[in-house]
Amino acid sequence: MADALDGNRSILVVGSGMSGLSTALEAAEAGFQVYIVEKEPYLGGRVARMNKYFPKLCPPSCGLEINFRRIKNNPLIRFFTMARVEKIQGEAGNFSVTVALQPRYVNEKCTGCGLCASAASTEIPDAFNYGLTTVKAAYLPHEFAFPFRYVVAPEVMGTGEAAAIKAACPYDAVDLDMKPHQFDLKVGSVVWATGWEPYDAGKIPYYGFGRNRNVITNVMMERLASANGPTSGKISRLSDGGEVKRVAFVQCAGSRDENHLPYCSGICCLASLKQATYVLEQDPEAQVTMFYIDIRALGKYEDFFTRVQSSDRLTLTKGKAGEITEDPQTGMVTVQVEDQSTGRILKEQFDLVVLATGMVPGTAAEKIPVQAAYDDHGFVLADQPVPGIVGAGCVRKPVDVSASVQDATAAALKAIQATCRR
Repeated sequence: MADALDGNRSILVVGSGMSGLSTALEAAEAGFQVYIVEKEPYLGGRVARMNKYFPKLCPPSCGLEINFRRIKNNPLIRFFTMARVEKIQGEAGNFSVTVALQPRYVNEKCTGCGLCASAASTEIPDAFNYGLTTVKAAYLPHEFAFPFRYVVAPEVMGTGEAAAIKAACPYDAVDLDMKPHQFDLKVGSVVWATGWEPYDAGKIPYYGFGRNRNVITNVMMERLASANGPTSGKISRLSDGGEVKRVAFVQCAGSRDENHLPYCSGICCLASLKQATYVLEQDPEAQVTMFYIDIRALGKYEDFFTRVQSSDRLTLTKGKAGEITEDPQTGMVTVQVEDQSTGRILKEQFDLVVLATGMVPGTAAEKIPVQAAYDDHGFVLADQPVPGIVGAGCVRKPVDVSASVQDATAAALKAIQATCRR
């Protein structure tokens, strides 16, 4: 690869979640060269880890597969995984961007046969499953990964195990000599679409996340319900793999709280209603309780709320959950909450408690490496001090998938306009 990929009539998209993919495809199909930079070893972002979308309750894999096929068939799109943008210099129509690429230790010859994984013995946390499971040190990020190519973990570099992994590959696809390196891109505009992170539930001590074995977060619940997840889609207790008959969803876990996230993420209620359907469909005897402050299901989503809450096995209790404790012997989890409708203090036991944590923009922790403007919570503002730098999707505000796609279309247009400004 050349040190610089020239052409000011080009657009850099940072992040390959739904916003990034949609921006890239819109711009490329309008005739612009597009480069995608993604820090993970696969495209698809957080959406790739989801089980279903609301309100249709359909899997994201079909939509992602269509987008990946569009990328494969479009010569104007190039993407770089395991990559980060280190520096941005210049102006709209003429940016110079430095990208740092981490070694995958597996090249384009990989066929996805899995022989390298068979030769590995070291286990590392599986980031795709939020650490709920482990994977071998030679691993495929997930079964629908794009690109469909294995990764060798840096933890085994320089060991006999790494040599065995290389020897197991009959296609000479394992390259242990790969090194980190940098390269430059010349682009006309930059779209920052690095998505969101779930709020760290460990910062809420009275909920006991990380201490209570059967208290999980909403993103973890999505993986438990997924057929390609750690339990093959069977929602069960983490403590012993036991059945879940009673599940609680604790809304606003850290959200609308000046000590944590003072804002509402807007989609957590809908996500919990969606996940309630997972539990109710899995077991006809299961019961679900949602502890909430307010249910946010506006506009087109009101019908979805009405449909889900009509189940006689779903109880909605208005009240912000207080302390959550777990019995070390039985694994049963007790949620204490004041029922706002009656004034009574409730203490109810559940097999599993799901914390509906809010959305934190990726830019709260990892800023755009150029002068940029953010609000008090780290969300990217619409008006930027450097023209040609455009935010898209959840780095601008908490939104659902369909709104992310809409925002990506707007971002693509803004990027095209900035690129053509010269």
